[in-house]
Amino acid sequence: MEKGWTSVFSSSDEYLVSIAKDMLENMGIESVVLNHKDSSYVMWGEAEVYVTDKNEAQAREILQQLKKD
Repeated sequence: MEKGWTSVFSSSDEYLVSIAKDMLENMGIESVVLNHKDSSYVMWGEAEVYVTDKNEAQAREILQQLKKD
């Protein structure tokens, strides 16, 4: 990932990553998903949600709710 972006959430479950991205976008925080899953063996690997460094603390606070569920 480019400099200035930080991973704030990762999961092997794509639906959780999608929910995390939607939660951030709904709060006005730009986010990007990088999928590291193996294309041949989709059960291996994770996807990560990245936000800009300036939004990291706010994003982590928002996503705490998702991690508790």
